[in-house]
Amino acid sequence: MSDDKVKLGEAIFNSISENEYLNKLYEKALLSYAQKMLSVPIDNNSLNSTELHDLLRFADLLSKSNHATKYEEHKMWAQEIIVLLNFLFPDNKNIKAFGGSVFSNTDNTRGISILNTDFEDPFILSRLFQEYKKSYLRIPTQENMHFFSAQKQAYDHLNDKYFSYSAPTSMGKSFLMRMFIKEQITNEKHQNFAIIVPTKALINEVSQKIIREDLNDLLSKKNYKVITASTDIALEGKHDFVYVLTPERLLYMLIAHPNLKIDYLFIDEAHKLSAKNGRAPFYYKVVDMLRKRKCPPKFIFASPNIPNPEVYLRLLTDISEGNVSALKTSFSPVTQIKFLLDLKNKKMSVYNQHSKNLIEVADVKSGNIQLEDFLQIVESQNKSSDVPNHHQTIVYFNSKSKAVNTAKNFADRLNDLNDKDLNALSNDIATSVHKDYYLADIIKKGIAYHIGYLPSSIRMRIEDLFRAGKITTLFCTSTLLEGVNLPADNLFITTKKVFTRKMTPVDFKNLIGRVGRIEYNLYGNVIFVTESDDKSQASEYVDMLKTDVPPQSLSIEAGAGVLTKPERKYIVNTLKSGSVVIEKRKNNQSEESYELTRKFGLILAKDIVTNNNSFVRQSFSDLLTPTDEKNIKSKLSENGFVPDDDINISSDQTAALSKAIIDGLQYPQRSDGHFHYTDIMEFLEKLCTIFKWEKYEFSTLGKVTNGQHKKLSWYGVLLMQWISGFGLNNIINKGIEYHREHPDNFWISRTQTVTYQDTIEFRNILFADTLEVIDNIILFSLSNYFLKFSNEYKRIHKVTSFPNDWYEYVEYGTTNAETIMLQRIGFSRETATYLKHHKEYLINAENGQCKLKRTLLECPNISVRNEAQNMILNMPEAFAHKI
Repeated sequence: MSDDKVKLGEAIFNSISENEYLNKLYEKALLSYAQKMLSVPIDNNSLNSTELHDLLRFADLLSKSNHATKYEEHKMWAQEIIVLLNFLFPDNKNIKAFGGSVFSNTDNTRGISILNTDFEDPFILSRLFQEYKKSYLRIPTQENMHFFSAQKQAYDHLNDKYFSYSAPTSMGKSFLMRMFIKEQITNEKHQNFAIIVPTKALINEVSQKIIREDLNDLLSKKNYKVITASTDIALEGKHDFVYVLTPERLLYMLIAHPNLKIDYLFIDEAHKLSAKNGRAPFYYKVVDMLRKRKCPPKFIFASPNIPNPEVYLRLLTDISEGNVSALKTSFSPVTQIKFLLDLKNKKMSVYNQHSKNLIEVADVKSGNIQLEDFLQIVESQNKSSDVPNHHQTIVYFNSKSKAVNTAKNFADRLNDLNDKDLNALSNDIATSVHKDYYLADIIKKGIAYHIGYLPSSIRMRIEDLFRAGKITTLFCTSTLLEGVNLPADNLFITTKKVFTRKMTPVDFKNLIGRVGRIEYNLYGNVIFVTESDDKSQASEYVDMLKTDVPPQSLSIEAGAGVLTKPERKYIVNTLKSGSVVIEKRKNNQSEESYELTRKFGLILAKDIVTNNNSFVRQSFSDLLTPTDEKNIKSKLSENGFVPDDDINISSDQTAALSKAIIDGLQYPQRSDGHFHYTDIMEFLEKLCTIFKWEKYEFSTLGKVTNGQHKKLSWYGVLLMQWISGFGLNNIINKGIEYHREHPDNFWISRTQTVTYQDTIEFRNILFADTLEVIDNIILFSLSNYFLKFSNEYKRIHKVTSFPNDWYEYVEYGTTNAETIMLQRIGFSRETATYLKHHKEYLINAENGQCKLKRTLLECPNISVRNEAQNMILNMPEAFAHKI
């Protein structure tokens, strides 16, 4: 046989994407879909019966593609054609039959179920092969559930010594981790698993899924505990563990518990290792600390849409280039249809992702139209009988204030739904936060906003009600980029930015992937919104759709990372001078860039002094000779540098802290049973000097306004209320009182201050600021500094604990021992405070500790009841055997 002969399959699939007839039929179907979705009369150019049949034949053919590089693209196109046609002709049995074949060929058993087809291949050999594949793809421990082929490929590598995989957002990367953990626990492997997630919001989501959906009664049967904080009391028992933590929490857990056993480390959203922000170095630090162990864990990295997932394995410096375990797939089990909404010119277009062109669909509306107008059209049209079950909508903004204000404006157009679950959540928000909080009102209309600083109990109930279809429109910020899984049918994207920076291709693809989730549906609509005469806005969206995610580099990587060469040189020159005091390189250096520079500088200093051959140290080899490193080590040692794994604090801060504690500095004491504001502010001002907040926390704790620390004064007010155990409602009311008495310099944005006015608009700005300060300043920044203070105090005074430990007070938001204990067994601060005032759910045990009554599982407070249902699975010993 001649070498230049081509197989029939290759010949067909090499050119099928360019088939003129296929592209013509597909574009007809796409345009008809767009017109029906928008309730626009479908034009006369719609598909006839012959064309419909031909397009189905094309879909079936595409689903069988064996092209060497385009087979995933072909299979996804096949699925998309079925989705479009099934939407246009929902009662057509021929479409369902072909759809069954297509989804069978793509191993999308969930798609077959959603399509509701009883397809059976007419050929017995094909049926036998399909049955074999179903058996092969069956998910261990999950009856009647099956992997996609790409999922199965990744799953089979999760027991490798190290593995990195990349897949679209909708492919269920974290689901694979959870199923692997469940299989190992079911098979009694007795190993500890850690999952790193990027946000505290995801800690709640992932841990709840593991407790309720995955492990459930396996937790008690196999003696496992799910741990979400280093203070969890379960750590003191003899159990095996599943840790769900942010990289910061894991770092401090490893510092506090250096012998903590971890057998598997799963890093979800691993593309954060390529980010330019102050959080990225924490990933490098925890990976390196675990890598150096005598028995290191197995490392698994999962990232969205990355073309080179193997790059993250470079952190494991003992891996040779030819010995890399990585997998990339572009296959998605769901389809996203992309639209462009031009509010200025009142045009709607649909994007053909195969021809890379926009197709105009219709004029939207005469007169001036705003986003809220179109959302109202979508809300009413998508609930009509013509477009069934397609009304869950998410609207993305790059700022919290825009998300909140648009949500309120939209809700003002709607009526209350008189739904008992929505009304119950509204009442709880009004009680726990404030009656004037916009969210308490708009939630009754099925509208909400999802932003990072919302209390976790409220945020999770919002997510649950959205999943249940009771909340139909959700306004959000970039928290949605971090992996929250919601059943959105429509996603409106109003900006190309994340906060103030331009969205990266990874961010963009990740955000689009948040609509259309295989857990819930087969497809979703992405609507890009422009409202300017500048036509470049629309073209930028199209360009972003056309742009593939480029190969990623590590943040610290020489010549390719986001840490620039001048920044890397600046770190080296600072260390060469014998100092670890890394100041801003220039006045206009962004806070993100500065935090990244400083933290990597602290890691490098420790690695040089301790001779640790980390990837961070290796990445500076182009700027540092062995002689340079020897001189740095000598100078730093002469200057009293003490290596520390805590990359939030540098040695100059630690030295000043040690001297202050030796000289008698301690936390303020209570007098008359209360903390006093003047004592707190005096202490915070001392810490400001010791920790050099004006230098290292210049936009928050050390912010100087008219020669004074105005922000620090405000933080002091909230800190006093927080550690005194006051509820959010009380804290917010005290905040209102404070700003009435101190109306000057009220921050309405990061850069703008005005005079406070006690109106509902200003109050909502205050509510948002209060919640954000508690989350980011009290519970993160101050908590970390107090942790350092407490540890240094114990070291100097040679004690393992001491009364009046403010780190503990901040961590738990109270000084009450009973409330602290309730949080240590796993309850939130809000629930622990609730139980403190509802003693009917508690039994005082003989040893002085309290037990929970099982009546708590029927508590009328929904948030408390939800937590109790998690608790009885994860900490059953906390409940009394008898009521």
